[in-house]
Amino acid sequence: MDKLIRCITSDGAVMAAAVDASDIVFTAQRLHKTSPVATAALGRLLCAGSLMGANLKQKKARLNISVKGDGPLGTVLVVGDSDGNVRGYVTNPDCETTYYDNGKINVAAGVGKYGILGVIRDYGQGEPYIGQVPLVSGEIAEDITSYYATSEQIPTVCALGVLVDKEDERVLLAGGLLIQLLPGAGEDAIEKLEKNVADLEPVTTMFAKGYSILDICKTALRGFDVEVLDETPVNYVCSCSREKIKSYFMGLPETELRECFDENGRTEVKCRFCNKKYELGIEEFLN
Repeated sequence: MDKLIRCITSDGAVMAAAVDASDIVFTAQRLHKTSPVATAALGRLLCAGSLMGANLKQKKARLNISVKGDGPLGTVLVVGDSDGNVRGYVTNPDCETTYYDNGKINVAAGVGKYGILGVIRDYGQGEPYIGQVPLVSGEIAEDITSYYATSEQIPTVCALGVLVDKEDERVLLAGGLLIQLLPGAGEDAIEKLEKNVADLEPVTTMFAKGYSILDICKTALRGFDVEVLDETPVNYVCSCSREKIKSYFMGLPETELRECFDENGRTEVKCRFCNKKYELGIEEFLN
């Protein structure tokens, strides 16, 4: 079972959150039949969405993260909630995979060099918060770090990883780490954290060595007294339903509505997040 943990230093200087999202990313790979590069890109953003969603301060709040680059993957979109649950999709799931010389998947080549990372936070009341930043690398983690620094002015370190077996292309490990300096952090705390971050191994390497998500947070916060705020299970959760699908058609004028159905008055709608299919008849919408 996937889990997410949030920790804070006892002096209130730094907060860290880590997630093991291996099952979540495996589920996304199975649902969308993604190539290795699509699995890595979507998987990294799913990990980020879980971490960022869990940091939302209000229950039932939602978070949308989109990466729209000029590469062959197209748009990568993830929706997260305040419990850390996520769902997502990528426009081109069978995108061709290329590799760096060290054998790692070249996610930036799939995402593209130029584009936008967008974040929408919806608290269920008032206007949602919308932030956008240019992509800085297309590797996802660096782009999340840039978003926090530019759009929210929060010094942040983000590390995301998805390990895919080269033989059968199956997800082996996936997870992420988000570290943020809190207001009032002193120079000593900043210097200590910078040294820790410089020494950090990749998230998937730490998982492969048997580290728990708490171990990963404590490694990132070595030298600090660490308190656990909460630890919760997280899942790939799609909220689609027949009622929601029908609601999309309800507001259409009759002429537009009829164009959505075939000559027999039938149509099929597929959810982009879980690929579940819904068959509808036009008689359900006409009085």
